[in-house]
Amino acid sequence: MFSKYIKIIFILVAVATVSFSFTQFTQATSFGDSISFNVDPNYDASVREQVQTILVKTTPNLYFYVEKTWWETQVLAKQNEILINLNNLSFEFENKIYPTLTSVFGSEWKPGVDGDGKITVLFHSMKEGASGYFRSSDEYIKLQVPNSNEREMLYLSILDINSLRAKVSLAHEFVHLITFNQKDKINDIHEETWLNEARADYTANILGYDNSYEGSNLQSRVKDFLNSSSDSLTEWQEKKYDYATANLFIYYLIDHYGINMLSDSLKSKLVGILSINEALLKNGYEESFEQIFTDWTIATIVNDCSLSLKYCYLNKNLVNFKINPALNFLPLSGNSSLSVTNVTKNWSGNWQKIIGGNGNLKLEFLSTTGLNFQIPYITFDKDNNYFVTFLKLDKNEKGQIEIKNFGEKYNSLIIAPSLQTKIAGFDGLEFTYPYTFTVSITGAVPEADEIIIQKLLAQIDVLKKQIAILQFGGNGQKFENNSCFVLNNNLYLGVLNIKEVKCLQDLLKLEGLEVYPEGLITGYFGNLTKSAVIRFQKKYGILQTGFVGLITRTKINQILSGK
Repeated sequence: MFSKYIKIIFILVAVATVSFSFTQFTQATSFGDSISFNVDPNYDASVREQVQTILVKTTPNLYFYVEKTWWETQVLAKQNEILINLNNLSFEFENKIYPTLTSVFGSEWKPGVDGDGKITVLFHSMKEGASGYFRSSDEYIKLQVPNSNEREMLYLSILDINSLRAKVSLAHEFVHLITFNQKDKINDIHEETWLNEARADYTANILGYDNSYEGSNLQSRVKDFLNSSSDSLTEWQEKKYDYATANLFIYYLIDHYGINMLSDSLKSKLVGILSINEALLKNGYEESFEQIFTDWTIATIVNDCSLSLKYCYLNKNLVNFKINPALNFLPLSGNSSLSVTNVTKNWSGNWQKIIGGNGNLKLEFLSTTGLNFQIPYITFDKDNNYFVTFLKLDKNEKGQIEIKNFGEKYNSLIIAPSLQTKIAGFDGLEFTYPYTFTVSITGAVPEADEIIIQKLLAQIDVLKKQIAILQFGGNGQKFENNSCFVLNNNLYLGVLNIKEVKCLQDLLKLEGLEVYPEGLITGYFGNLTKSAVIRFQKKYGILQTGFVGLITRTKINQILSGK
């Protein structure tokens, strides 16, 4: 709707706009000329909406502006050093960045909204962690978007003006300028942010800037990915972990399927996942985005080309790249079980490793009906050979696997569930969805030891109750939470949220002994509370996960409100 509205206005005011735009350019096109530009306060170091600038360099394809107050504080020698670096940057842009990226992705809008073929680059003070940005609003006339600068324009951090990082940022933001023309202007459709950013971030590799790993953009992305490997690919919050996931996935995608995945998807009338699926078909591949994402989750944990080329990275700087999965331990002897409930978002990698135990292992997976989980699992034997298999789920999103002689023949098991339900419409925050996996192992235990174990477990359970009471200052009596009218957050095992967990426990206690026989009001969501939630869910016909998500919260809130 917005883009169509803009077209109507543009027709009506085209004549007036041309004269206005050209007038603006005649005001500041000589060295030392000053002009005030609108900037994005979300990136500006002082949250400004406007910055006074000075034109310090003009090239055949670029105008370089710098924040005026900053420039005037630099001594002459420093200004000359900056001008030399800008000369190098402009040479890099005109001889490498521009011809390379336009040959891959196509051109920016040229001569553009202003009728001038040159691109404006503004260096100004930005918040920590920000290296640059692009404002699509500049591509419209002021009558359409009042804060438009009415020119093809890119914004870079002034901290990078003397840094090699400037060319990486300039190339990245230039791809956003190209994307506006190829998607918004030519195809009248707006690219999903995750793919827009992934495409732009990959330019460092296209241009060879990542060839030397030390200090590269790739090295930075790998470091961030290792710190938060389960960040969703398609949810975009403008965090460094968003860029890390997008970068590592696109590296894998292009390594295996070629640069056309980015160029053809850019020129498609579709966006996001759908545009990549179209590009795959166009280039003769049978695989879908869904299959490729699943293969990527396997490659990220094993990265071994000898197992299969699709289970490894091909880039020389990523041959040793692997993540460390979350560890789950089973007792080394006897019968035991472990149940883990997690939440995830669409297109997030999740890696869980199970070790320990000795006997026949069974793993059961459970989620919500209507979702689409893909679950590869990898078994490792005593010689560290491994085998990739897939856990098939039924229509209720349930499934199980059995591994005999676990601990004797096999050392460990890794499962890598990924939710792949939503394929379009990604914009901002995404919902979380629960899944539960339960691992049980049956092993031989002497009868006398079994009796001792059961007695110890009973004593541990009693001690847990006593510890919970002492830790949270409770006495096991009902907690009257008069301000508890609604649960706003998801609650699950391990959560320490005094107010909301107490509210939950208070309600569970009121449900009676058949739901919460212990009746402890502690504010800590432990195993006793989880068991009570499962009984509550069973009572009201809700999927029994022990996870207090949207459906369970809705029922609880109905009870709290007296409906």
